[in-house]
Amino acid sequence: MRIQLRELTIEDWKAVHAYASQEQVCRYQPWGPNTEAETKQYVEQIMQDTQADPRERYVYAILCEGDMIGSVELYLTSQYNREGEIGYILHPDYWNKGYATEAAKAVLSIGFHTFSLHRIYATCDPQNFASAAVLEKIGMQKEGYIREHMRMKTGWRDSLLYSILEHEYA
Repeated sequence: MRIQLRELTIEDWKAVHAYASQEQVCRYQPWGPNTEAETKQYVEQIMQDTQADPRERYVYAILCEGDMIGSVELYLTSQYNREGEIGYILHPDYWNKGYATEAAKAVLSIGFHTFSLHRIYATCDPQNFASAAVLEKIGMQKEGYIREHMRMKTGWRDSLLYSILEHEYA
């Protein structure tokens, strides 16, 4: 594997800001492009979330040759149902090179092996073909189309819903 994952730290805010401040990165998101203050606040919130009991949110820096190129997240949505959600974001310099797929596969492994999840899901904008391709490459199946699922600055956004079950995970 060309990447490593480690938990995000407060010092990572500058690397996060390098991509979170770009319009093209935020195109399908309800946030951004971020100001420095917004990025710092986002990273501080992640640090606060590490202290929650029970902890539900795990955000990992994606490292390539020691440089942070993005992040990947696992959110434990239901302890009882052993369910989690993943998401990922990369600096555009690293798009279309397989890094998002590697990071998403790695976080699936964490979800199934470390947290013994039964089901992991993800959503993406129907127009975000690259993200949908990543989800399909890691073995997720498209479950459906969620109408007006996410509130954006310009109105409501639909989402595609993908998932993978523990017995489908290779």
